[in-house]
Amino acid sequence: MMGKDRIFIVEDEHRIARFLQIELEHEGYDTAIEENGLRAFERIAQEDYDLVLLDIMLPDMDGMTICRKVREISNIPIIMLTARDDVEDKVHGLDLGADDYITKPFAIQELLARVRNALRKYKNGESDIDVNGERLQVKDMVMYPSRYEVMVQGEEVQLTKKEYALLEYMLRNKRNVLTRDQILQEVWGYDYTGDTNVVDVYIRYLRAKIDDHFHQKYIYTVRGVGYAIKE
Repeated sequence: MMGKDRIFIVEDEHRIARFLQIELEHEGYDTAIEENGLRAFERIAQEDYDLVLLDIMLPDMDGMTICRKVREISNIPIIMLTARDDVEDKVHGLDLGADDYITKPFAIQELLARVRNALRKYKNGESDIDVNGERLQVKDMVMYPSRYEVMVQGEEVQLTKKEYALLEYMLRNKRNVLTRDQILQEVWGYDYTGDTNVVDVYIRYLRAKIDDHFHQKYIYTVRGVGYAIKE
């Protein structure tokens, strides 16, 4: 390990924060703790961290607001920690730019696996610079990964971070039928089979912005299997 990854624990329950700190430092990470939401955002903006573990219910500024504001200035990986297990809450957090979402109580080994996965994806993303002006195309929909841009029928489509990641994964695997579990694993990094309905929610979002808006079918449902993008 060339240098320890530094993880910022934003959690107002001291017992949980301290538990996370002990476990993460045992795994070889450097850590810092903040219990106040507003101070946490200020520290993320000013200090150097590699990943944020972010609780939702915080004093002075909630985790959703912090996530949204951080995404305006940084692509640092964010894993949301919450006691709320509602799919719409998860979708909202992911839509604001969170990289992952774990519900309390959680198994520490699962959390550690998600931390490793988020850090790996972040580092791979930094080194995977598109120097060739790559374009991914199906029909008259074109994605330019280096510019983070999607054009349909010559019109730019505004997508959230997760919508873009989902569409990119599907375009890179066009003509292949992708199961919900495959999509979860690759786009969200989930390594278990639960919560697959979050994929359905995001497919609906993409269809509303692309298929419905441009009156052209790009995303197909294969009943009992999953989804595919076809020529």
